[in-house]
Amino acid sequence: MAAMEIQYLHGVGPRRAALLRSELGVETVMDLLHTYPFRYIDRSGFQKISELRPDQTWIQIRAVVQSVKLLGKKGDTLEADPAKLRSVNRLSALVSDGTGTLEIVFFKGIKFMVTRLVAGREFVFFGKPTVFNGRINMVHPEVDDPDKTVSGTLTGVYPSTEKLKTGGITGKVMQRLVGSALEMVLPQLKETLPDYILKEKGLVPLSYALRQIHFPVDQSALSKATYRLKFEELFLLQLSLLKQKYIRSRSEYGIPMPKVGPAFNRCFEALPYELTGAQKRVIKEIREDLMSGRQMNRLLQGDVGSGKTMVAVLTALIAIGNDCQACVMAPTEVLARQHFINISKYLAPTGVQVALLTGSTGTAERRRIHSGLEDGSIGILIGTHALIEDTVVFRRLGLAVIDEQHRFGVDQRAKLWAKNGDGIPPHVLVMTATPIPRTLAMTLYGDLDISVIDEMPPGRKPIITRQFGENKRLALYKFMKDQIALGRQIFVVYPLIFESEKMDYQNLEMGYEDIVTNFPLPRYKVAIVHGQQTADEKNFNMGAFAGGRADILVSTTVIEVGVDVPNASVMVIESAERFGLSQLHQLRGRVGRGSEASYCILMKGQKISKESQKRLDLLCETENGFILAEEDMKMRGPGDLEGTQQSGLPITLNIASLSHDGALLSDARAYAAHILDLDPALSRIENIPLAEALRSDKYMTKDYSRIS
Repeated sequence: MAAMEIQYLHGVGPRRAALLRSELGVETVMDLLHTYPFRYIDRSGFQKISELRPDQTWIQIRAVVQSVKLLGKKGDTLEADPAKLRSVNRLSALVSDGTGTLEIVFFKGIKFMVTRLVAGREFVFFGKPTVFNGRINMVHPEVDDPDKTVSGTLTGVYPSTEKLKTGGITGKVMQRLVGSALEMVLPQLKETLPDYILKEKGLVPLSYALRQIHFPVDQSALSKATYRLKFEELFLLQLSLLKQKYIRSRSEYGIPMPKVGPAFNRCFEALPYELTGAQKRVIKEIREDLMSGRQMNRLLQGDVGSGKTMVAVLTALIAIGNDCQACVMAPTEVLARQHFINISKYLAPTGVQVALLTGSTGTAERRRIHSGLEDGSIGILIGTHALIEDTVVFRRLGLAVIDEQHRFGVDQRAKLWAKNGDGIPPHVLVMTATPIPRTLAMTLYGDLDISVIDEMPPGRKPIITRQFGENKRLALYKFMKDQIALGRQIFVVYPLIFESEKMDYQNLEMGYEDIVTNFPLPRYKVAIVHGQQTADEKNFNMGAFAGGRADILVSTTVIEVGVDVPNASVMVIESAERFGLSQLHQLRGRVGRGSEASYCILMKGQKISKESQKRLDLLCETENGFILAEEDMKMRGPGDLEGTQQSGLPITLNIASLSHDGALLSDARAYAAHILDLDPALSRIENIPLAEALRSDKYMTKDYSRIS
């Protein structure tokens, strides 16, 4: 019954089913029961009409109908003649509770209401107060008989859309449908958690939780139901992720790397600076993985400029010291080339040969690289997705470093596993410069070991961040010219959240024209980069800026990841209020890479929301990416933290919130780990419900651990 298609539930039918499917993603009866109210209204009491205020969110009165009028478009009174109802614009009823009178108004459903609202009858009216001509009224309230039994005093408010409302699926209809679904499902509902978990964690049964989450009898029952459902959702998610990790850690053989080797020591001793404590801690964690005899699958998080690349280089040199090779895969050619330049400098004292392979690598160079990989003379290969081409064969690939992992497709990453002829998978180090809140990292990368570089190298100057309105544009242009006169370069970034937004392109083009007008040739040189250019055009213009041949780079967010121009000291972000907090922080990280003072200027519109203003204020207050990421998730939810509308989560959470349930998530993860320690395969008879739950579609999460 729970898996029954929603259209066959009493009161739904094909038309309403299509709406529920398109608007709420409800396919089955159980999907409907997992569509929970997002808030509740206390309907246990009544207000007096004489004490009503327009600022009240909801009001509920018990009143007698005094009179009913049908009004035309011009406000003229019409007769209640069924033949003339088409010309009726609204129904107005005056009701009284003895303390005062209130107007009740209907613009829809008039034919039904005119027969129901009979003078002298008493009803319970529930709705939002509105003001018309200086007097409070109620438009389209719920109308109930006073003696009608109400299941509970707290009324749930369900997610809704305009399409649902116009299609007749109101809040009251949702309650009725959910009630029907509960009566159908609960008598035969199987408990999803073993009895021992219910007892140990103090959880109410599933049938009780589902009834009380929709129709709570009181606040205590609602709290117990909410806790049960949140815990189960987070617990099963973590159990799924940890089970993958647990199985892999016991079965996935990895290349043992007990030695450090001379190349590592030569590189380490030649470093012009001391590694930070965080970098040393992370390298120690990686060393333990590499010596364990199991395959490493580790996520390395670190803010922009925290020194992740140095950690990756030293890890690659450990692989080389154990007679293996390493590769570094980057999402763009610009970033791959940048890694090649930086890593080549680090490797200069070691004698280790490094090569760069991208889509634009010539045939002769490709032949040389292929030969060097096969005979082992090339120790480290850096490149884009060209690394996973079938023709690229390593003598012995021991480490794969994947930079900005989320930018690669699943199939692309999986091909790295086939690069070792002996079938032993390489160790994997995934790097990201996008700070991920702890709770999100535990979910998105719950089956990977996680290392965090939470310390910046000493001597790095803070980036001065300021907000400007349009009235300061001339002052901004003067400041930009002063910086260029000092030999600095400048980014100017425009929002382009979706490639198809015409308005964004118009803004970009108009902005570019304005910059060119105010910074004319031959004194100033301006380059432009955006997503609709060819790869060659983008590379040419980015190359001009990176090489110092352009003073200003006007672009969309394509420069967010991977452009390292130490001479760029100013980042101007246009319409900054349209970006997410983490994305603003990523963009700001493109400057401040040299020894000079750097600036981030946030240009904002005249009218911005309080939330947008809060984002800009936070960015001006701190440079800590992890603090900003936590705040961003609280404000925007845990979807994609880069400002676009992708989900980013392995499953959809129906009731738990990564923003607000961090403590519960930690508890659920620890308890899942405890259960797997006792029963890794979930094969004990008492854990059969858990094994069945993990086989459901919801918890068949992508196995990030196998980059597949």
